[in-house]
Amino acid sequence: MSVKPITEDDLQAFVDGALDDARDTEVSAYLEAHPDVAARVASYRSQRFDLRAALGPVFEEPVPSRLTLTHMVGAPERRRPFFSWRMAAAAAVLLVVGGSSGWMLHGLSQPRGEGVVALAREASESYSTYASDTMRPVELRADNAAELVAWAAESMGRKPVLPDLSGAGYRLMGGRVVSTPHGAGLMLMFDNDRGTRLVMLTRPMVVDQDKAMTPHSQGDLDAWSWAADGMGYSLVGAVPADTLHPLADDIRRQVDGAA
Repeated sequence: MSVKPITEDDLQAFVDGALDDARDTEVSAYLEAHPDVAARVASYRSQRFDLRAALGPVFEEPVPSRLTLTHMVGAPERRRPFFSWRMAAAAAVLLVVGGSSGWMLHGLSQPRGEGVVALAREASESYSTYASDTMRPVELRADNAAELVAWAAESMGRKPVLPDLSGAGYRLMGGRVVSTPHGAGLMLMFDNDRGTRLVMLTRPMVVDQDKAMTPHSQGDLDAWSWAADGMGYSLVGAVPADTLHPLADDIRRQVDGAA
């Protein structure tokens, strides 16, 4: 039986120690085979421990008597909004201790933004996770295109378009449904048979439902991202932005033509 693909949710649950033994073993094996992803996960875990160490003493301090329920009920005339940095710090520690800590730290480690900015970041993360995978970069290969489209349509609630970039020398390898902070998305991977891979991420948009194509950059990755009719698209690759741009334009024309 095939192993269920490792997603960002699995990686964050691994950081939080929230996986069952079987899934923890699968994720550990995946990280051993993917040192770049393992380094990213290690940074999340380090940030988690640093934050716990910094704010833990504050969380352990006793609640001031003026903030106890007895005091507040007995002195209604003195009620007023109160929110100190200590309370804020304690609340942060509660989040870190709880199961949401991984996603919170994940968000702190990434540039802020919504809409196509967030989409470009998610596409870059998918590229970093899967493009270097020599064993299983995609879950369903291109010859299972119908199954891939059905899987994505069920997960996203919208039927995706599988672009054809063969005219530019890139073949569709296949894809997988991935988890993002904004819901399920479809990741497609292309290859030019010379070792250069591109990733396209598409998902429904809440912010920037219609957005002109804009460039984005994250490390050595460039991306062109846009949105139309409530669906967002981001093409990412470790190639110059001016090389990527005409490919993104071609995809946009194909998507518009299929609407």
